[in-house]
Amino acid sequence: MTDIDQVKEYILKKVIVSSRKYTPIRMESKIKNVFGLEKKTVRTIIKSLISANELTYTYQFGNTFLVKSFNRPVRISNRVILIPPAVTYSLKHEDVLVRIKPGISFGSGEHPTTRLAIRGIEFAMEMDQKDQIVTYETHLKVLDIGTGSGVLLLTALKFGCGRGVGVDIDSCARMEAIENIELNNLADRTVIADRLPEGSFHMVIANLRYPSLIDMSEMIYEVLEKNGIAVLSGIKSDERDEVMNVYIKNGFKNVWVETENNWVGVVLGKEEG
Repeated sequence: MTDIDQVKEYILKKVIVSSRKYTPIRMESKIKNVFGLEKKTVRTIIKSLISANELTYTYQFGNTFLVKSFNRPVRISNRVILIPPAVTYSLKHEDVLVRIKPGISFGSGEHPTTRLAIRGIEFAMEMDQKDQIVTYETHLKVLDIGTGSGVLLLTALKFGCGRGVGVDIDSCARMEAIENIELNNLADRTVIADRLPEGSFHMVIANLRYPSLIDMSEMIYEVLEKNGIAVLSGIKSDERDEVMNVYIKNGFKNVWVETENNWVGVVLGKEEG
């Protein structure tokens, strides 16, 4: 007899880790082949995962796909938990809680690039003092380029950065970011803008695709304070070497790299020439 919990775990892993999206029909066929279950049984299991807010449906290009649900608290990294509005959660001492409304912008924690960027921020803010690039103090300023929902900016602020600027050319994304900032009671420490501001920052976050990251390498170096850091995500595995070479050439050193599902996140330190 098949262990239903094992099937549920298998479905969740496939939805979260696979580079291909699963429609309900494709998942039914996959489970039938692997576990020998009837499609009716698989449908019941999927519905139970939907009811438990483990999975949800998303609609893209005329198709229905299964994706991880963020209508419940979701741990993204060792310390960071994303949680919808009005949901209660018992925090542990070291937890960092970021409230995010379901929205249309790219950045609810569903995609590996968001998770990698969050883990990069966490790493940068928790480095041992002897290796630390930035100091964990509230005077730190952070710039989030392509802020989307504002989740990365909020994460940096929750970890101790004192003030932050989020930049996005999409007016819908800016509106969504402002709502999430207000939801986290951080409006007095945050600015959302449609263009890059003047001034310098201790941390720059950019979860963008490869061409934009390449084009911005010199600019990111220029706006960073001495010993500042850049947290980059949105890099495919086969693009990693070229991106790293460009940034190292422009005055950065590699501090941290992590890969998830063919995506790469990096933390780079600004070296003074």
